[in-house]
Amino acid sequence: MTMKLKSLRARLTLIILPPLLVISLIAAAWQFDTTTDRAENIFDRGLLSAALAISRDVALSDGDAISPSTQRLLNDTSGGPIFYHVYAPDGVFVTGYSTPPVLPSALRDEPTDPQYYNSTYQSENVRVLRYRDSTVVSGVAGVFSITVWQSAQVRSSFVRDVLSRSFAVITLLVLCVAVVVWFGVGLGLRPLLDLERAIAERSPTELKPIRRAVPVEAQGLVSTLNALLDRISRRISSKDEFISNAAHQLRNPVAGVLALAEAVENAPNPKAAQKRSAELLLAAREASDLTNKLLSFERASGTDILRSGQPVELGAFVRNVGSAFVQQHPESEVSLTYDLPSAEVTVTGDNTMLHEAVLNLLTNSIIHGGKDLTQITMELSQDGGNATLIITDDGTGIPANRHIAALSRFSQAGGGPGSGLGLPIASRVMENHDGRLELIESASGASIRLTIPLAR
Repeated sequence: MTMKLKSLRARLTLIILPPLLVISLIAAAWQFDTTTDRAENIFDRGLLSAALAISRDVALSDGDAISPSTQRLLNDTSGGPIFYHVYAPDGVFVTGYSTPPVLPSALRDEPTDPQYYNSTYQSENVRVLRYRDSTVVSGVAGVFSITVWQSAQVRSSFVRDVLSRSFAVITLLVLCVAVVVWFGVGLGLRPLLDLERAIAERSPTELKPIRRAVPVEAQGLVSTLNALLDRISRRISSKDEFISNAAHQLRNPVAGVLALAEAVENAPNPKAAQKRSAELLLAAREASDLTNKLLSFERASGTDILRSGQPVELGAFVRNVGSAFVQQHPESEVSLTYDLPSAEVTVTGDNTMLHEAVLNLLTNSIIHGGKDLTQITMELSQDGGNATLIITDDGTGIPANRHIAALSRFSQAGGGPGSGLGLPIASRVMENHDGRLELIESASGASIRLTIPLAR
C-alpha cells in the first residue's frame, strides 16, 4: 500500500514514529556517553592492575623479571597489549621499555597518585598511567615510578563495538515498532472501514441510523452522523409531504382558473366576457396567494436560523410590521396599538421570516376576526431568557377545542376564506427560531403568544 499523507494510517504512523526516532537518538547519545565513560573506567582499571602487578614483581625479583601471570596480563588486557617502564628513585632505569611517554608538564608538580593522561608513543595515541610505589629493589629503598600505557585505539575499538551492537538493537526496535504501528493502525482502523460500509449502504430512501459497535473515539462521529441522517430523513419526508400537499391544494385552484379561462374564451358577448375575466383575475390571485403561502411554509421548514440568524431588535421590528400591515389594509377601520418596553429586546433570527409570520397573524385577525373586530394589540415583553410577543384582538376568537385544527396545515378553526396556512407558517417560523407559538384561551377575541429566546 502506497503511503500518502491523505491516508489516516500514514498520518498516524508519521505522528508516532518521529517522537520514537527522537527518543531513540536521545537513547543513542546517552548510550554513547555511558559506554565511553565505562570504557575509560575499565581500561584505566586495567592499567592500574598492570601497574600494581609490575610493582609487586619488581620487588620480588629485584627488578630482574616479570612473572608469567603478569606477562599474560600485559599481553592481552581488554583486547590489547600494555607497555611498561620502571625507574628507581634516582632515575635509573630498572626494567621495561626504555622510553616511556612523556609526562605532561602540567602534571609534573601534582602529587596525585596515580596519574592518568593521554600522550603519544611512536606516533600513536596512547593512554598512560604513572604510578609511584615505595619499595626496596636490590637494596635500594625509595619511591619507584612505574609507567604503563596502552594504545587508545584499543578502547576506541571497544567503544565502537559496543555502540554498533547497541545501535543495531535500537534500529531493529524502531523498525519493529514501525511495522507494528503500520499494521496495528490498519487493524485499529477496521471499525472505521466497517462504518464506511454501513454508510455506503444508506440511500435517499433508506436513511436509518447506524447501529453498530464502534471505538469510543468514533462514537461522537457516529452520533453526529445519525443526527444528520435523522434531519435529512425528516427533511426529505417534509419535502415529500409538501409536494403532495401542494399538488393536492393547487389542483382545484388551477382547475378553476382553467375553467374560467375557457369561459372567457367562450363568452357569448363582451359583457359576459368582462364579468368572467374579473372572476378569472380573482381566481388567479387566490391561486397565486396559495402558491406563495406554500412556498413560505416550505422555506420556514428548511432554514437553519440558529446558524444563519442575525440580531433583530423586536421593538423596532414590531412597529415596522405594524406599518406594513396598515399599508396593506388602508381601508380597514381596525386600530392597531402597541405595548412596548422602554429597553431594547434583541433576538437572533431571520428578520424577513419573522416579518412574514407576524404579518400573517395580523392578516388572519382581519380575515377571521369577524365584523365586530375593532382593535388589535401587540404587547412585547421580556421574561428571563425569552422575548414574548402577544397579539390580541377583540374579534370572533378561536374556540379552545379548535386550537389544534387552527395550527394544522390547510385547516381552519371556523371555515371562511384563506388557505389555512397563516398559523402553521408562523408556528413553523417560531420552531426554527427555537421558540414556540401558543394559542391562549381568551374570554373574547383571539390571543396568540410568540416566544423566542433572547440573543446571547
